[in-house]
Amino acid sequence: MDLNETIHDCVKGNRAAQEQLYRHYAPMLYGVCLKYSKNKEEAEDNLHDSFMTIFNKIGQFKFNGSFDGWLKRITVNTVLQKYRKEAYVSLVEEAIEEETVELDVADNSPSLATLLNCIQELPHKYRTTFNLYVLDGYTHKEIGELLGTTAGTSKSNLARARQILKNKISKTKLKIVVTVLLFCLLQLY
Repeated sequence: MDLNETIHDCVKGNRAAQEQLYRHYAPMLYGVCLKYSKNKEEAEDNLHDSFMTIFNKIGQFKFNGSFDGWLKRITVNTVLQKYRKEAYVSLVEEAIEEETVELDVADNSPSLATLLNCIQELPHKYRTTFNLYVLDGYTHKEIGELLGTTAGTSKSNLARARQILKNKISKTKLKIVVTVLLFCLLQLY
């Protein structure tokens, strides 16, 4: 695939080029959508909306930076804009001291699937802030601008997200230990 030619064809509205671009980039962008969605169905909807935005704005790509980066930025912004419109991200000013809650995953670490599941179960404002800060490297100031809040709210939401994740992971580990003990007890009888 000649990327420059495909982009120019997409600008012209060429459906075959759009399909080629979709097939090539959909798996990567689905992963981005999944980070910000509460389930797979919502991620698929977000991916669809993102590609609609990408095809509408592809003429704005200036070939100055990474096309992958441009696609990811469009996707994140499309998803966040959708949630802003649906009022998932609410302006909540919480007076939480900024504390660093470290997720202890060194010993008996949960699987990646378990971690992703725990992240997806976070309330939307916490999940979004956590993903933007931890996984995508945005600053609190940038997150505040993206979400229409303040840097302080971003810090508060991140601290709360980390605390919730720590509790979820602890409960998951406890459930695993209890399951193993029950299994061992059943084997004795």
